[in-house]
Amino acid sequence: MAAESNSVTIFHDALCANSRDTLGLIRNSGIEPTIVDYLRDPPTRLQLTELIGAAGLSVRAAMRKRGTRYHDLQLGDTVLTEAQLLDAMIGNPTLIKRPFVFVVTSRGTRWCRRPEQVLDILPGSQRGFFAKESGEIVIAANGERVCSRLR
Repeated sequence: MAAESNSVTIFHDALCANSRDTLGLIRNSGIEPTIVDYLRDPPTRLQLTELIGAAGLSVRAAMRKRGTRYHDLQLGDTVLTEAQLLDAMIGNPTLIKRPFVFVVTSRGTRWCRRPEQVLDILPGSQRGFFAKESGEIVIAANGERVCSRLR
């Protein structure tokens, strides 16, 4: 049986707390991921198509409306094809729904709307305590997952 790869890639926005929390959980498993700043270096059309598909989303479901050019570009028009929507997302990466935390590992691809979703696909276990920036404790000191709020 082949050894499982520890290769992890995160499409990251350093200004997004969910993205920072997801990155923290990856690092808490002892992995230093490849970090792609998708706002500065947007994915190619092929990459974006593969990420959206692997995460089980439709192109429309992966689009952000508020705070973007979505309405200006009339992207709500149902006549637009997925190819046209993908082109708009690549040309305007802010149209990619936040947090755009797609994490790719040997165990699959996840759109980590909630940072804890990354735990399902990380090849390594957690190494110790981890709390989100909000104070919510996600991992106990023994490396086990918990659900509580630090107050």
